[in-house]
Amino acid sequence: MSKKELNLENEYSPQDRYDDLNGIEPNFWKTKKLEDMNKTEWELLCDGCGKCCLNKLEIKGKVKFTNTHCRFLNCKNCLCKIYYHRFEVVPDCRDIDLNAVREKPRWLPKTCAYWLLDNGYDLPDWHPLITGKASSVHEQGYSLVGRELVNESEVDDYENYIVDWEDL
Repeated sequence: MSKKELNLENEYSPQDRYDDLNGIEPNFWKTKKLEDMNKTEWELLCDGCGKCCLNKLEIKGKVKFTNTHCRFLNCKNCLCKIYYHRFEVVPDCRDIDLNAVREKPRWLPKTCAYWLLDNGYDLPDWHPLITGKASSVHEQGYSLVGRELVNESEVDDYENYIVDWEDL
């Protein structure tokens, strides 16, 4: 696989997902369960925060988030640089599916739309499906943009990087 084949940044604009919602039922997340959503609706729920790309530790039955991130995360826009090939390149990359959403202990951040909806909450007012802007998650401070982060390739002991951010 060439470097060009792995690069997502030049071929994807997060805003494109929200610019043309023709054919998408308005407020589908209020009328459908996660298991009833089609692939497009499922993907639209992702707010693009990048928090699922943080490394986590399970300690005494609780998930602890670290400020270390997958080496393929672009911290300036919270996009995976190899999104379409991530499972081939990173064997322990997790797919966000129903099993992941419902896994205990919870490893998705508490602001995650999948987790929120599955637990009876609505989308937050800054979610791109509400604002129509992919950048709203960054503008409102709910993404990894602007946070102190460390690339996993620079880390020996993840326990030294545990964070307790309010939105995790």
